[in-house]
Amino acid sequence: MEIKRPLLLISNDDGYQAKGIRQLVEMLSDYGDIIVCAPDEARSGFSCAFSATVPLRLTPHSSFHTSPSALQVWSCNGTPTDCVKMALAELCPRRPDMVIGGINHGDNASVNAHYSGTMGVVLEGCMKYIPSVAFSLCDHRDDADFSPLRPYVRSITERVLAEGLPKGVCLNVNFPLLGDAADSDTQKADYQGVRVCRMSSGTWSSEVTKCHHPRGYDYWWMVGHYHNDEPEATDTDRWALDHGYVAVIPTQIDLTAYKAIDQLSTWFEGNHI
Repeated sequence: MEIKRPLLLISNDDGYQAKGIRQLVEMLSDYGDIIVCAPDEARSGFSCAFSATVPLRLTPHSSFHTSPSALQVWSCNGTPTDCVKMALAELCPRRPDMVIGGINHGDNASVNAHYSGTMGVVLEGCMKYIPSVAFSLCDHRDDADFSPLRPYVRSITERVLAEGLPKGVCLNVNFPLLGDAADSDTQKADYQGVRVCRMSSGTWSSEVTKCHHPRGYDYWWMVGHYHNDEPEATDTDRWALDHGYVAVIPTQIDLTAYKAIDQLSTWFEGNHI
């Protein structure tokens, strides 16, 4: 009987040409057959958005220097979530064994996970009950060095392929930047380890910058500054990243605030407002 290799569906929010997704494919090329379906250009911050009013297109591309028989590369003009939906409906010959997002240029820790298109990829996979993992590096540079991530990405992928994940749970994996990216002499040799942790509480401020165009109208850029609201909490993703650890955050689809159910139920006793 023919034994099928695992099928990995990979996407991101930085676009199919980004270095991060190409490095991810290279790291995992021997783990199974790979289908890449990623946005045709960068679409960060799209979260779980999908296209309801725009026709979608799929475009094939040559592979990322690996065996063409084990890899298909497609771009889509939609969101990261669109890419997963389109791949599952039109490209995958069978149900993928994993959906993998990344490797993202920039972290998706703390509240950033709510905005992330990379997390949109894995949340969509998770909602389809497919084991799903997002990988992100705290480095926004186009030419970021992803090589230190390799053993961790491979080990986590191998473990998930072997054991799966709880229903309704995906993994948000974030890697700190080793040392000072601008000074190779201060680079650390490796991460301090791996910590399974919770999402840190944080807030963004000064998120809008107003500018005036020479033609006479105002326009705005979305920018902002992130503030860790619990810097001393040692069980959070931000603490882990700030101290050189790989942060693994189990993330669930169910958004219900169970601790609030009893309190809120008293508001509607007798089914009256």
